[in-house]
Amino acid sequence: MIKSSVPSVTYVGASWFAKPMPVQYEKPSPSYLHEFLDEMHAENIREHLRKFTRLPHLAGTLQNLRLAEQIQKEWLAFGLDSAELVWYDVLLSYPNGTKPNYISIVDQHGEEFFKSLLAEPVPEGYEDLTDIVPPYSAFSAQGKPEGDLVYVNYGRTEDFFKLDREMGINCTGKIVIARYGKIFRGNKVKNAMLAGAKGIVLYSDPADYSAVGVEPYPAGWNLPGGGAQRGNVLNLNGAGDPLTPGYPAKEYTYRFSPEEGLGLPKIPVHPIGYNDAAQLLKNMGGTASPPDWKGALNVSYNIGPGFSDEFKQNKVRMTIHTYNQVTRIYNVIGKIRGAQEPDRYVILGGHRDAWVFGGIDPISGAAVVHEIAQASGKLMQRGWRPRRTLIFASWDAEEFGLLGSTEWAEDNAKILQDRAVAYINADSAIEGMYTLRVDCTPSLQTLVYDVTKQVGSPEMGEEGMSLYDSWHKRDNWTNNRDAPRINKLGSGSDFEAYFIRLGIASARARYTKNRKDTYSNYPVYHSVYETYEIVEHFYDPTFQRLLAVARVRGGLIFHLADAPILPLNCLEYAHALIQYAHGILKIAQKHPEAMQRYTVSFDALFSAVNNFTNAANDFHQRLKKVDTTDLLAVRMVNDQLMYLERAFIDPLGLPDRPFYRHIIFAPSSHNKYAGESFPGIYDALFDIESAVDPARAWDEVKRQISIAAFTVNAASNTLNPVA
Repeated sequence: MIKSSVPSVTYVGASWFAKPMPVQYEKPSPSYLHEFLDEMHAENIREHLRKFTRLPHLAGTLQNLRLAEQIQKEWLAFGLDSAELVWYDVLLSYPNGTKPNYISIVDQHGEEFFKSLLAEPVPEGYEDLTDIVPPYSAFSAQGKPEGDLVYVNYGRTEDFFKLDREMGINCTGKIVIARYGKIFRGNKVKNAMLAGAKGIVLYSDPADYSAVGVEPYPAGWNLPGGGAQRGNVLNLNGAGDPLTPGYPAKEYTYRFSPEEGLGLPKIPVHPIGYNDAAQLLKNMGGTASPPDWKGALNVSYNIGPGFSDEFKQNKVRMTIHTYNQVTRIYNVIGKIRGAQEPDRYVILGGHRDAWVFGGIDPISGAAVVHEIAQASGKLMQRGWRPRRTLIFASWDAEEFGLLGSTEWAEDNAKILQDRAVAYINADSAIEGMYTLRVDCTPSLQTLVYDVTKQVGSPEMGEEGMSLYDSWHKRDNWTNNRDAPRINKLGSGSDFEAYFIRLGIASARARYTKNRKDTYSNYPVYHSVYETYEIVEHFYDPTFQRLLAVARVRGGLIFHLADAPILPLNCLEYAHALIQYAHGILKIAQKHPEAMQRYTVSFDALFSAVNNFTNAANDFHQRLKKVDTTDLLAVRMVNDQLMYLERAFIDPLGLPDRPFYRHIIFAPSSHNKYAGESFPGIYDALFDIESAVDPARAWDEVKRQISIAAFTVNAASNTLNPVA
């Protein structure tokens, strides 16, 4: 029963809050683990990356199918028990080969006197390839809108709010231009549509896509002025294929018409390089932009609308012929059958489809999966077989909205909810040269720390140091915790359906940049310059960083598949829930008068978190006494550990996002990439200041608090002794 009193906020100072109780689980055979990690080799990863990036392999193309067949063949040769191609027919999007997309400036007579580049300058060595797709925004609406240009900074909710409420600039009927960064591009498009814009141009500003002191590719790893970021601009919110939301896109499935597709933008969208963006922005008129809206181009960054007096009769025109069509995609699903618990699945999944060559995204990750699969096969030749079933997945069409992974999750939802232990994501394995980055559910944090202590640092001068110590030195968590930082899972990669919809414990690990660096992600993201050479020459010349990531991902699945007691820590979840509850309360307390007026209380939520903490403590005390020779007793506690994540799933989903069902974690509704805790409450509070009906808005906050309190309390009940 939920207690009526709220625990004191002095929880923050409690010693167990700063250092959750270590949980000792019975580990797999150390000899096999070390053999497994030692069977992974940097040179193998180098060769996998080289052969997988020779040709473009966009989802839905023949080359991507051939790559799938190659991976299937090699997984079988490695010794996996099975490897099959699993297809789905989903909505994809392509530029028209005979009618190019571009942005132009037209004079008062409608004559075009400036046109953006139709394609990126191709890097040396790739000039003879004919199937490089030009930069485009997948699923853009078609059209030729023309009008005054408005600069909208990053296109965030707060940017449009500032334009409308503070500057009095109306975007209705205008074409807007936004720089990439801060939020998912699809959220920028949605915000532009809500503001009434009839088209949106996206570009990569050097302020966000150039590191200081680094040359543009090929001399360095910065984005050249002609480079542009491809990407989908959907707002699917976890739905999968836009025409079959919630259900696998098979031959028997009912499909909406293309016009009714879920999450499709209603306005044209197109990406350009910063050289072309400078031509659009250099003569802008109207209001001067705030200082923090200025990028690194040699332009004024005036907001508009339209151009300055001398050029005010000129307009911007978008010419967009992108089309959508149902296309067959192919996942590769490989399996190693478990010896003792074949009905328990540990999944390692990452996509292989790329906008062009995919040197970083995703093939640095696909090469790592390939090496882990090969190491698994070599270990099996020596007599090893995992306790639980290992599933390897090469997903298709991730770049088009996580389609391959989501369709397979929908296709197998009933089985996965019953049998899946964990999902380890294997997208890009390197996006920077500084240190490790891990995002995971709290119950996997202890295992992550344990595994990284068993892997060596890949950095020069750190010979003999563990990856954990190297990571800790570079990214120390300063919030009352002496450990490396671990982030919340957001979205933007293939774990989404498994974690946020199905409630399967999930994690992702990759090498990343220093979080203090100001440039966004890695500069050549989704461009033609993501080649094998950029990894070999700049990101990881020795391939030791990719090897370290392979060993982390491999170590995670090895422990999860082989440990008699699942290495999941409920106390870490309790620790996280307390943090999250205080965090969301702090956001609400920015409005003390409104909280008092509308009688908003977080007592029930804190009471539920207290109940969960007590249940987690009791559970781990009992766990110490489990007789590991009693197979039924082991199965019972493992089921409680495995199903804990499911207990945080609400089948009704979040408001207006029914496929996001995790009450503790989901992407922000304003930025798909950012993970938020207690997302229902967070979203209800996000726009509270601008609510038309404050009473109704605060009522929704109270409703979301009650849902969160119920869910946390229900989850605590799943940890109680089995009657």
